[in-house]
Amino acid sequence: MIKHFINFEWKQFTRSSYFQKGLTIKILLFIAVIYFGGMALLLGTGLFFILKKIMPELDPIVVVNNYLIFWILTDLVIRYFMQQLPVMNIKPLMLIPIKKSKVINYLLGKTTISFFNFIPIFIFLPFSIVLLVHDYPVLNVLSWFFSVIFIAFSTNFLNFLINKSNIGFYSILSVLVVFVGLEFFNIFKTSHFFGIAFNALYNNPIFTIIPFLVLVGMYYLNFSFIKKSFYVDGAISKEIKEVNATDLSWMNRFGSTATFLKNDVKLIYRNARPKQVVLMSFLFLFYGLIFYTQDAYKDMPAMMAFASIFVTGGFLLTFGQLVPSWDSEYYKMLMSQNIQYKEYLKSKWYLMVFGVSLSFVLSTPYIYFGWKIYGLIAAAASFNIGLNSFITLFGGALNRVPIELNVKAKAFGNTNGFNPTQLLIALPKMVLPMLLFYIPYKLINYEAGIISLGLSGVLGIVFQNFFLNKIEKIYQTGKYKTIAAFGEKNN
Repeated sequence: MIKHFINFEWKQFTRSSYFQKGLTIKILLFIAVIYFGGMALLLGTGLFFILKKIMPELDPIVVVNNYLIFWILTDLVIRYFMQQLPVMNIKPLMLIPIKKSKVINYLLGKTTISFFNFIPIFIFLPFSIVLLVHDYPVLNVLSWFFSVIFIAFSTNFLNFLINKSNIGFYSILSVLVVFVGLEFFNIFKTSHFFGIAFNALYNNPIFTIIPFLVLVGMYYLNFSFIKKSFYVDGAISKEIKEVNATDLSWMNRFGSTATFLKNDVKLIYRNARPKQVVLMSFLFLFYGLIFYTQDAYKDMPAMMAFASIFVTGGFLLTFGQLVPSWDSEYYKMLMSQNIQYKEYLKSKWYLMVFGVSLSFVLSTPYIYFGWKIYGLIAAAASFNIGLNSFITLFGGALNRVPIELNVKAKAFGNTNGFNPTQLLIALPKMVLPMLLFYIPYKLINYEAGIISLGLSGVLGIVFQNFFLNKIEKIYQTGKYKTIAAFGEKNN
């Protein structure tokens, strides 16, 4: 039966009109898997020696166990945003005599071959081999390794459930932030507390049964959850919700653009997927902590400019890059109205301007690192508003991948919205601000680099009508191709 399921999906993929685009995406993803898989293998091979050098007084296995809890929680957060749960056209299978259990087991089985499940193997398998080479007890090392793998697969199934509940995700994110805060400020050593439990897995091989039972329990919970709604008018059907009206009349000051702005605001607070992306854009505010706190980057000013783009451009880089895919479910109806395409694009631009402006205000605490850093953040915000926003809108003209707004249907439908063109459009977004800052910095001084980056954004604002007119023509040219693409159901 599994062979038939795989055959169905292969035919659906190869016979679709988007086969070439889908093949390109899979090739790019395969290259990414090779790269990150290789990096994980290198990390796993050198982890023992790195820890020996950094903390010579501690046993490397003890150090790994102490911080394993942070890896588990971080892995959950990353999976929530990035792991694509299995996609399958499941409705036809409900109308033919196939056992529910076989279909559900196949769906859950697909989750186990995710790249996120192989990362711990790539890291901890070579680490375990190095431990064995250094004469660590064979039984202890093997039982610990399998315990970690069982935990990783349990995390996989837990992510399946968390994707159905935002409360679960927010709870895990809050726990991670609290644990990191307690550890960083030396209030309570969470690493030591959880290290005791994970060290017990290593010291007592019999305890391996615990993570194994947890894995079995998580699989059973997922199986029961899917089976409970496994009927045609169940969880995979369109969910009808009561819509609460919100007064957005204050937006009328934006004229004819107000209609689109209201639609975008409603889209964000009524649908799970946009809410998820907005939350992710908020996390970009903390990106600067990676660069501004490290002495190594102080001699790399171009990288500081790179970080500043992320600090204020989170919403632009996450929500903005998926324009017009956010409207894919009703794009045909939208384009049949007597509207000016420029007003539609302007509403998206206003939304990105607001997102960048809000991020800039929230980045005020970075003044702690000095006025030079904050000045660079301000210049980056100007660039994001004046140029990056238009580059993002231009990239949207080439983005014809539909998005399902309800992320709760993620296990049964595509919510990825990924397009390889986005990778190419991302290059000028990242490289251009670095060049605009670095060249004047190198030729004159640091302040000249800030002024150059900031003025580029100001010029973009001054010539916004010129840019919008040019982008409008590109959207109009590909209008019907976009409508056709959004009318398809991607795999």
